Amino acid sequence: MKRPDARHLVLAPLSILMVLPFVYMLGASVMTQAQINRYPPPLYPPGVDLSGYQELLSDSQFPRWFLNSVIVSAAIVASQVVLCSMAGYAFARLRFSGRKVALVLVIATTLIPFQLTVIPTFLIFHELHLINTLPALIVPQLASALGVYLMTSFFQNFPRELEEAARIDGCSRFGVFFRVVLPVARPALAALAVITFIYAWNDLFWPLVAISSEDKYTVQAGLATFQGQHRADWPKIMAGTVLTTVPVLAVFIIGQRRFVQALAGAVKG
Repeated sequence: MKRPDARHLVLAPLSILMVLPFVYMLGASVMTQAQINRYPPPLYPPGVDLSGYQELLSDSQFPRWFLNSVIVSAAIVASQVVLCSMAGYAFARLRFSGRKVALVLVIATTLIPFQLTVIPTFLIFHELHLINTLPALIVPQLASALGVYLMTSFFQNFPRELEEAARIDGCSRFGVFFRVVLPVARPALAALAVITFIYAWNDLFWPLVAISSEDKYTVQAGLATFQGQHRADWPKIMAGTVLTTVPVLAVFIIGQRRFVQALAGAVKG
């Protein structure tokens, strides 16, 4: 029997510590308001009470918010996979004046907090009559500097021989990109999709600014309405948090292997 690595003695307790908040969240979602407010709070549910889930699904617009989040996140993921991969391939393979400077400027935009640009962004979308619509949540995230950098790093390590062989066979530059490069770039595309989905799904700040109608909220903005100034409906909040965490965990578990492969390649590059 193989002896456990010494690092596991550190990682195992840390992993348990990281999982505990999720376990408590799941337990609190089946507690009553009185049980959650008890001091000290119970570490595990005395019983199973599903009223939080029932009220969440029947007395609120949570299903609508969930659908809005799915639409927004899917559109952002599809857009970033296409646009960031094309931009990354251009920076990695095409030779044009100012290429390195342009790449540095794109990466440098990650240093600018979104809070500094939220006012001009809001004014632009207001002039375009997109405020309080789902496109207002999608358009600002059609591409990202992180996605461009990730794809550029991957394509810089891509073997040129495959591209040259395809060009000899008569493929155009677009043909090489779509028929040869993208199928091999699936680990990087999967990593980009996972990162983008998690960010888009969990975004709260911009939806609160750009959306004013309750029926157009995303799940994060909708859950914020359950917490008032003097009272918070914790069973509904915990139940909603559990349901909104499930898609993120599912996406990460499905794309975990390719996610690690792509990040390892990006660091190596």
